[in-house]
Amino acid sequence: MPGQARIDAPGVLHHIIVRGIERRKIFNDDEDRFDFLERIGHILEQTQTACYAWALIPNHFHLLLRTGAYPVATVMRRLLT
Repeated sequence: MPGQARIDAPGVLHHIIVRGIERRKIFNDDEDRFDFLERIGHILEQTQTACYAWALIPNHFHLLLRTGAYPVATVMRRLLT
C-alpha cells in the first residue's frame, strides 16, 4: 500500500520516526548513540537542516526537523545509508 504524500518545501517541520526491523535494537550502547549524533550533526550542517528535538530509544528514534536547502528524503537517505 503506498504511503501518504508528504508536504516537503523548504522550512517545513517534520516529525520523523525510524524503527528497527522487527523492532530490533538499532542502538546497542552509548557509543552507538554518540556515533549517530555525530553523523547526523554533519549531515544537518551539510543540508542546512535544523533539528529541534531528538529521542534515541534502543529500537527506534524520533527527529523533529525543519528542512533547509534539501528535501527531507535526501537528508534521511544520507543518514540511513
